[in-house]
Amino acid sequence: MPAPALMIAAPASGSGKTVVTLGLLRHLRDRGVAVASAKSGPDYIDPAFHAAASGRPCVNLDAWAMRPETLDTLAARQAEGAELLVVEAAMGLFDGAPGPGSVGDGSAADLTARFGWPVVLVLDAGGQGFSAAAVLAGFKGFRDDVRIAGVIFNRVGSPRHEAILRRAADHAGLPVLGLVPRLPALALPSRHLGLVQAGEHAALEAFLAAAGEAVGAAVDVEALRQTCFEAQQNILPLPPSRKGRGSIERLTLLPLGQRIAVAQDTAFAFAYPHLLAAWREAGAEILPFSPLADGAPDPSADAVYLPGGYPELHAGRLAGNRRFLDGLRAAAGQARAVYGECGGYMVLGAGLTDAEGNRHAMAGLLPVETSFAERRLHLGYRRAALAAATPLGAAGAAWRGHEFHYASILAEGPGEPLFEAWDAEGTPLGRLGRRAGSVFGSFFHLIDRA
Repeated sequence: MPAPALMIAAPASGSGKTVVTLGLLRHLRDRGVAVASAKSGPDYIDPAFHAAASGRPCVNLDAWAMRPETLDTLAARQAEGAELLVVEAAMGLFDGAPGPGSVGDGSAADLTARFGWPVVLVLDAGGQGFSAAAVLAGFKGFRDDVRIAGVIFNRVGSPRHEAILRRAADHAGLPVLGLVPRLPALALPSRHLGLVQAGEHAALEAFLAAAGEAVGAAVDVEALRQTCFEAQQNILPLPPSRKGRGSIERLTLLPLGQRIAVAQDTAFAFAYPHLLAAWREAGAEILPFSPLADGAPDPSADAVYLPGGYPELHAGRLAGNRRFLDGLRAAAGQARAVYGECGGYMVLGAGLTDAEGNRHAMAGLLPVETSFAERRLHLGYRRAALAAATPLGAAGAAWRGHEFHYASILAEGPGEPLFEAWDAEGTPLGRLGRRAGSVFGSFFHLIDRA
């Protein structure tokens, strides 16, 4: 049987589900429970907090961008050796990206329906009382294949408020699994792409300890675990085609080379763990380096990967790191593959203008100028196909993934495009990115083959 699992979800972003999830993970870990976690949807930041709270690596499970066999493999692997798998939803439980395709709309509800996981709804009760009954009743009956197992009320103000909320949940026919009071100490700082990264949180351990203590005191953890065990009895064993024992190297992105230098620091932290794992399983060696520390790609590497992150917050420092930039230019001059996604694409360009309007020279390997001073949100799932052969694959090879950035393109070209792209509904978006010799990149984050 698969490990017991549950989904922590909410009606909307900002309800407190991340703090509840982190507190639950840390509380269970402190009790000696082998707890693992996953994050629904395209999110680089929350999984790092999960890993810090549970002591185990976290993976993404994306019901829109991942094919069924990829989902099955990653979910099964993540549950191996765990007594409980806790999955955190993205946005609201039913929020997705409707469009053509066999993988659904990408909502967390799709994941729960696929795997039979019970949902624990985190409801921000800070601005309501008995009206919560209508919200809970609506979520409970919205989809027959999604089971709301209980509710955790967040930002509860007083004993009287608690009594009203309990009556609301009883009216909706849902058990109350927890009531978390308003606790300013459990606030997490954020910036334009989400929470401030776990690696930049100076008091992360103290925060996680406080969250674990608060959730342990406010949530009926034993009732919550019992809900998972009861739900597990209704989960049928996976058929042979869905056992999730396949090689992810065959499911996702083939390695860029045999020895891949990967930028890894707070400016380049947005690399999906399942892609790096796929490269390792294919026999590639990952060679981390830090551009912020003026590290250069290992000269023995036959490929360089610059993932996304926050280079716009460190543009002046990166522009002055000569070893880093010269190392990129040397790799390109030797025709080694150099690939950049989002922030990595910006750094491979000619210049990056920061929020104050100051232009900083970048590597100059691709004909692109970007600006963070002229901010505009670019957000959404994408399907993209290679315009020509690259180390990513043959011409026409297609992937699913996403864009999420505020940087604007001031100039892009001349040069050959990297992708033809479509949004989640199949609307053509034209060409994305650029390639020049062995250097290529775009704002598109790859997740899985289409």
